[in-house]
Amino acid sequence: MTAIAEQPLTGGIPPHARAEHAHGPTGLMKWITSTDHKVIGKSYLITSFVFFCMAGIMAMLMRTQLAAPDNTVVSQHAYNELFTMHGSLMLYLFAGPFAFGGLANYIVPLQIGAPDMAFPRLNALSYWLYLGGGLTMVSGFLVVGGAADFGWVAYAPLSDAVNSPGAGADMWIMALVLTGFSAIFTGVNIVTTVFYLRAPGMTMFRVPIFTWNMVVTAILILIAFPVLTSALVMLWCDRHLGTHIFEVSGGGVPVLWQNLFWFFGHPEVYILALPFFGIVTEVIPVFSKKPVFGYRTMIFATIAIGALSTSVWAHHMFTTGTVLLPFFSLMTYLIAVPTGIKFFNWIGTMWQGRIEFTTAMLFSIGFLVVFLFGGVTGIILASPPLDFATHDTYFVVAHFHEVLFGSAVFGGFSGIYYWYPKITGRMMHEGLGKTSFWLMFVGFWVTFMPQYLLGLHGMPRRIAEYPSVNGWTGLNQISTAGAYMLFLSVFVMVVNFAISWLHPVPASANPWDAHTLEWATTSPPPHHNFERLPPVRSERPVWDLNHPEHRTLTAHGATPRPEPALVGQGAVGHGAVGQGAATFDPEDRDR
Repeated sequence: MTAIAEQPLTGGIPPHARAEHAHGPTGLMKWITSTDHKVIGKSYLITSFVFFCMAGIMAMLMRTQLAAPDNTVVSQHAYNELFTMHGSLMLYLFAGPFAFGGLANYIVPLQIGAPDMAFPRLNALSYWLYLGGGLTMVSGFLVVGGAADFGWVAYAPLSDAVNSPGAGADMWIMALVLTGFSAIFTGVNIVTTVFYLRAPGMTMFRVPIFTWNMVVTAILILIAFPVLTSALVMLWCDRHLGTHIFEVSGGGVPVLWQNLFWFFGHPEVYILALPFFGIVTEVIPVFSKKPVFGYRTMIFATIAIGALSTSVWAHHMFTTGTVLLPFFSLMTYLIAVPTGIKFFNWIGTMWQGRIEFTTAMLFSIGFLVVFLFGGVTGIILASPPLDFATHDTYFVVAHFHEVLFGSAVFGGFSGIYYWYPKITGRMMHEGLGKTSFWLMFVGFWVTFMPQYLLGLHGMPRRIAEYPSVNGWTGLNQISTAGAYMLFLSVFVMVVNFAISWLHPVPASANPWDAHTLEWATTSPPPHHNFERLPPVRSERPVWDLNHPEHRTLTAHGATPRPEPALVGQGAVGHGAVGQGAATFDPEDRDR
């Protein structure tokens, strides 16, 4: 039970905190030295978006190379570097850090009514490890021999010292070690913050879905990333200490790398997807003017996805002949069930709602369409005979991009447009936002649908050239045209950022009439987030405050009793004494 004693309603930030905020560093020193979760979150968002743009430029070079047969825009070696670094930047430096480092850092403490993350200095260290790892990875282009060129999966023996000599591969390995520790530290911080710094009255079944998804993602990171780090240490030892762990000539087993990597890599797919599931689960109810359909079902489905994601890694290894095909095929089919439940609930939330087609909502709907199609093609690849036929072709490239581009980019951009007013205190231009969405949505299908056909026609992955006699030219040209549309959509979004900065339109505290606690404070929030907190009596406390005539029912089905309009922010945590007035709710014993 959490005891909350009534105290004088002092409200606001303690005097020492105000002084610290008033006399703290400003300008560049603020960004370098701050332990404020909001500054760190913005640092992650900006840095990961820069890496996203770099990876996009690499993709454009690859698609330009493949636009014509026997093209010579880049050499085979340069192409290998490009697809290795494109995948590495997108997966390791953009998709995960953008959501789990950026949005989670900024939004999670606000959603649970906390003044900061549990370990602010560890949080700052996490960012600097991430930045250092990212710069180390891209610096591989500057060394003799160039960047890593063995693919973002670094399969042995392609990644050993004989097949991939030079410092570029070593820099790639060390970059992943650094960013891996960054993710682990952030995971520890997220779990501790949510379990111990929730506001009075916020039981775990009142925590927003976005925060729930981040908790499950953090637990998966704590399971998966140590395995990747161990594998990278083994690979480095093979390259420099002659250990032969993955080398047949020394008695090693190359396929061990695949087992270790994919034991990380498949939970990693959901480490990348679950945060974006959480984003769209926040956006869809707000712009459907309804509570989320099946709140607890969504939570249990998220937990089920997290649990099952650790048991399907070997479906990436069907063609190796070393795994039990029926078991891993069955588990791959099974993980589609909780994902399907989420789709049912997202559609149920929109059903008969008064949908407002803002840019954020359009990107969320785009996510549903794209990810659904990618998931269906994933079911195809879960069948071993079909996987044997398509495994090393562009069919897998198209599926992979539908799943991860659909979640990380459509879901991520939905989150940008949704929380941008809260983070910056400015509104983005809706017309430009919708233009960016339609360019991206159309460009996405034009880019990747031809790649499914190319895969079915036998075009292999990772080739820089192809002969004209194979009949692949037309489909590759269409795919390249779609890639240029995607590039244009991101350019329009960057223009939108620039306009919002040069010609700001101020945002109110809650411009969307949203539901959760981050919208109870100013835009942007003050240093310690809240001057005062509304009472938390449901999973929609801000909605309850702004619409007392339509209070959300409690879990027990009773309408909450009237509360004061605002109460002071309390000290939070098990056994904490609140700073402001609040009453005990029987459901608080479920914390």
